[in-house]
Amino acid sequence: MSNNHQSAKKILIIGPAWIGDMIMAQTLFKLLKQQNTNTTIDVAAPAWTMPLLERMPEVETAITIPIKHGELNLIKRYQLGKSLRAQAYDQVIVLPNSFKSALIPFWARIPKRTGWRGESRYGVLNDIRKLNKQQYPLMIERFMALGLSENAKLPQDIIPQFEINESQRLQALQTFNLTTDKPILALCPAAEYGPAKRWPAEYFATIAKEKLHQGWQVWLFGSEKDKEITAEIQKQSQSGCIDLAGKTDLGQAIDLLANASAVVTNDSGLMHVAAALQRPIVAIYGSSDPSFTPPLANRIKILRLGLSCSPCFKRECPLNHLKCLRDLHPQQVLQALDSL
Repeated sequence: MSNNHQSAKKILIIGPAWIGDMIMAQTLFKLLKQQNTNTTIDVAAPAWTMPLLERMPEVETAITIPIKHGELNLIKRYQLGKSLRAQAYDQVIVLPNSFKSALIPFWARIPKRTGWRGESRYGVLNDIRKLNKQQYPLMIERFMALGLSENAKLPQDIIPQFEINESQRLQALQTFNLTTDKPILALCPAAEYGPAKRWPAEYFATIAKEKLHQGWQVWLFGSEKDKEITAEIQKQSQSGCIDLAGKTDLGQAIDLLANASAVVTNDSGLMHVAAALQRPIVAIYGSSDPSFTPPLANRIKILRLGLSCSPCFKRECPLNHLKCLRDLHPQQVLQALDSL
């Protein structure tokens, strides 16, 4: 498939701002490298995605876009674009669909500027594709398609996969005084998007208690915002878990998740991290739909009830019953775990 004698190409990717989306974008980086091993790939993205890019061997340089989420800040965008002119990129692929995300490469004067049509980006992009959502139902397909000529056949076997630095992994274990002498269940009970994606804390606690009883360790993952949820799980499991929420940065969370024997998670950024680490995963879906951004790994059980009201894609349950998650009982998750 690849022609390794092709001339070197230098490609800039404007990356997505969400953790899960950035992990999905690695499929595009892999595809570009497969097509031409002499391609250099730089990725410009928000600062919080840097630990992800550091663990993707395809990425040469990660460039921080110093702009807050949702902020326009034309001056900063212009300055960054201007500073990138010296890099002499052959092409840019813009993954977000917004108009503002296409401004930096326009100001960087990159000759070929590729992206989906999005918010009327004529002029700023000059290789504009029209997305057929039926043709590319998955997010990874929409990303990879931008790396190929129009309507080219997509490869089926490319999935995100992190490369873990062994000394960083050991350092993370040491920092938090953790051992790997017993099997480790990682629980990721949060979901940035909202409560309609969160399986109840008491259900997570039931799983934790059962696994602790079987002689496992249980590690709880999450950000500062998730401490309330993990504290609740900790309380209900008689403080038997190791609560890491808000204590790790994203890089440490990745290096610690790499040690997990199994992961139970909501549809969240950490679910995609666990998949990119090829951990066995039970992924629980409520208001969202696994058919657009499923976790991509070999040993995965996706649990969802598929009620008539789901997926609703709402942050809170519009019917105030959250049955899509409440009626999915811990016993089903434990069975799925055992089958992995």
